[in-house]
Amino acid sequence: MKQTINLAQIGVGYWGRNLLRSFYHSEYIGTLIAVDPSEKAQQWVKKEYPTIKIRDGFESVLKDSSVQAIVLATPANTHFALAKQALLAGKHLFVEKPLALSVKEAEELVALARLNRRILMVGHTFLYNAAVRTIKSYIEEGLLGQIYYVYSQRLNLGRVRSDVNALWNLAPHDLSILLYWFEKLPLQVSAKGDSFLQDSVEDVVFLNLDFQGGVSAHVHVSWLDPNKRRSMTLVGS
Repeated sequence: MKQTINLAQIGVGYWGRNLLRSFYHSEYIGTLIAVDPSEKAQQWVKKEYPTIKIRDGFESVLKDSSVQAIVLATPANTHFALAKQALLAGKHLFVEKPLALSVKEAEELVALARLNRRILMVGHTFLYNAAVRTIKSYIEEGLLGQIYYVYSQRLNLGRVRSDVNALWNLAPHDLSILLYWFEKLPLQVSAKGDSFLQDSVEDVVFLNLDFQGGVSAHVHVSWLDPNKRRSMTLVGS
């Protein structure tokens, strides 16, 4: 008999619907609850997954002892506050990227998870990508020789966000891959961004990272580019 877990997902928006579908079809999920104050979102859940329980309040699942884990698929600027409440309530937690919008907030959540002995996981989906894992093995086996630099592009026309800029919205994917490949933090980081559509919300960002051993990484992210492009080029000797 497989062990299952009772799960509550907070947020059933653009990306939350994909998560909910995956949880719905997973044999490891027992009770599945969807939480979203939007009537439109609730109606969508009822239509697509009539067996999923629906609630419109976060507090109700925090107090529900049968709920073992919570998934946060809410706007990025809400992640820290909601995640902290979930961990304090003794729930295991999966948070869509980014975990938080500052190092201080992220470190506080990690410390809280350790203190309460709860699992805290972030949705860095590309760490499970076959190509990313294959390149990791190439690096470890020395098949690429000395790594010189990495160049990454994550571009598209849309989807424009207002809660976070292009860096926070798109670059976590590239950063998670780089840290997975190199297993170390960069020695130096710099970024340059420009805002065109909204004040103080950068639509395009150029991020530069310098790692130990002379390896540099250059990340270009934008939701204001006419060409859709998702690529990472790793150059070695």
